[in-house]
Amino acid sequence: MKIDIVIPTYNEAENLLKLISALFALPLDVSVLVVDDNSPDGTGRLADELATSNTGRMSVLHRPARLGISSAYVEGFRCVLQKNVDAVCQMDADLSHDPTTLVAMTKCLETCDVVFGSRYTPGGSLDMQWPLWRKGLSAWGNFYARMILRVPVRDITTGYRLWRSETLHGIPFDRIQSKGYIFQVEMAYLAHCLEYRIRETPVHFADRCRGKSKMSLQIQMEAALRIWQIWLTHRHL
Repeated sequence: MKIDIVIPTYNEAENLLKLISALFALPLDVSVLVVDDNSPDGTGRLADELATSNTGRMSVLHRPARLGISSAYVEGFRCVLQKNVDAVCQMDADLSHDPTTLVAMTKCLETCDVVFGSRYTPGGSLDMQWPLWRKGLSAWGNFYARMILRVPVRDITTGYRLWRSETLHGIPFDRIQSKGYIFQVEMAYLAHCLEYRIRETPVHFADRCRGKSKMSLQIQMEAALRIWQIWLTHRHL
C-alpha cells in the first residue's frame, strides 16, 4: 500500500528531522508532503534539505504566510490526491503522534474507509505529564462534539488519521468552513454523514518536548461554539 503523509508545519524545525527519520524507518511504502506556512524558525528550509536527501520520497509545499491548519490540510490533500497513492495520512509535526502506530493503522484500513488514531478507545492514552485540567478539557471537548454530532467514535478531535484515497476524493472540500483545529471535527462529521466506515486504533498522545504548542484555551472554547455551525451546515448532506 502506497501512503502519502501530509504534515502541516509552523516553527517545527526542532522536531522535523526526528519525525522524518522515524517515518522513513517504518516498514511501509511511505512518502511525505510537508506544508509549511513560512515558518520564521527555518522549518521550510530544513524541509527542503530533507527533501533533497530523500528524492522521490519527500516534497515541500511552501505557503506565503501562516494561513492555518485547515487550509494546509486541504491544500496538502488536493496535492497528494493527484498522485498514484492508496492512502493518505495526516499527522502533527510535534512528535505527539507516534509514527510506529501507522503500521497498525495501515492494517486496520483494510476493513474500513478511514482510521482514527484514538486516545480514548481502549488501549489509547494521554501523556502523564498533562495537568488534570487539560485532560479534563480534552475529554469534555470530545464528549461535547460527539453528543451533538452523533458521530460513533471515541476521539472525534484526533489529528492522527489514515484515509483511503478514494474516501478523501469523496469529501467535499469546498464545503469546509473551519479555519482552525475544529477542522478535525468537521472532517469526521463529513465522513460520518457520507456513511464512510470509520474505525479507531489506540494511540498514545505524547506532549511535545520541543517547540511551542499552538493550542490554547481560547482556541478550544471557540471550537466548542463552532460545533453547532458544523451541524447546521452538513446535517442534510
